[in-house]
Amino acid sequence: MNIIEPDLNGKQLRIGIVQARFTNEIGSEMLKVCHRTLLDLGVADEDITVATVPGALEVPLVLQNMAASEQYDALIAIGVVIRGETYHFELVSNESGAGVTRVGLDYNIPIANAILTTENDEQAVARIEEKAADAAKVAVECANLVNRLLEEQFDDEDE
Repeated sequence: MNIIEPDLNGKQLRIGIVQARFTNEIGSEMLKVCHRTLLDLGVADEDITVATVPGALEVPLVLQNMAASEQYDALIAIGVVIRGETYHFELVSNESGAGVTRVGLDYNIPIANAILTTENDEQAVARIEEKAADAAKVAVECANLVNRLLEEQFDDEDE
C-alpha cells in the first residue's frame, strides 16, 4: 500500500487569493490570518497574489481567470455571506460555493473555500481565525498532493 502523507511545506508554491470585500472588516481579518499562515508554512510573500472583488458572487470569475493563467499551484476564496431577511443569502451562498467548486474541478486546481456563511456577524467573527488558517493549510497541502500525483502520472507515462 502506498500512502501519501500530508505535506504542509509551502516552499516553491504559488498561491492566489480572491477576497470578497462585502463585509470587508471580516474579510480583511481573514486575509491577514491566511497570509500569516501561508508565510508560516514557507510560502514566499512574492509568491502570494491577492485580488479583491465586490462580493462572493464575483469570486468564482476571478478564481477562474487565475486558474486559467496556470500561474498558481492553489487558490483560496475568502469572504463572508451573512443571512439577511430575504432569500438572497441562499442564492449567494449556493451560487458562490458551486462556482468555486466548478472552477477547481474544471481547471484541476485546489481551491480552499473560506467563504463563511453565517447567521450573524458574531458567528462570522468567531470563525475568522480558524477558517482562514485552515484555508491556507488546505491550499498548501492540496497543492503539494496534486503536484505529486501529476509528477507520478508523468513518471508512469515515461516508463
